[in-house]
Amino acid sequence: MRAEPTDLPEVLVLRGESYADDRGSLRESFNRRDFAAATGNEVEFVQDNLSHSRRGVLRGVHYQVAPYAQGKLVTVVHGAVWDVAVDLRRSSPRFRKWVGVELVAEEPRQLWVPPGFGHGFLTLSDTADVLYKITSYHQPEAERSLRWDDPEVGIEWPLEGPPILSAKDAAATGLRESELFA
Repeated sequence: MRAEPTDLPEVLVLRGESYADDRGSLRESFNRRDFAAATGNEVEFVQDNLSHSRRGVLRGVHYQVAPYAQGKLVTVVHGAVWDVAVDLRRSSPRFRKWVGVELVAEEPRQLWVPPGFGHGFLTLSDTADVLYKITSYHQPEAERSLRWDDPEVGIEWPLEGPPILSAKDAAATGLRESELFA
């Protein structure tokens, strides 16, 4: 596994190896030792979530506030998504900046989104299955959503039309109204 920094240095694209033959393919989705060596982060994942979405579904931008902030290791196991991380740390020199990465199931790439960042994705394929390994348990009282189209953040989503949103995401607040990180 090797880590490639993005424009937000804490957010990393992780590239693993995939082994293919006439039967199909195999890739390791997580190895704690390799993750620590590649990222410099010793993390303990406590929960896995698997989402299934259809084309045009936009999930996010989600995060949990302290003390329940979550790091997420995002893997697409079927389909393709435009995966986004937003720096929500007010003290960061990159506060409000975002990075987007296309993740495709056939490529051995993952996105590491550390605590203090919001996360969201747009489904690009007919359907997509996304697996998240998470460093903190889901805590409904700490769950927050940042408006996907907040002009202060300016995420450039590769939309083909209006996104399909959950009621929670449609009602999300903008950056100025959101509870963020110090």
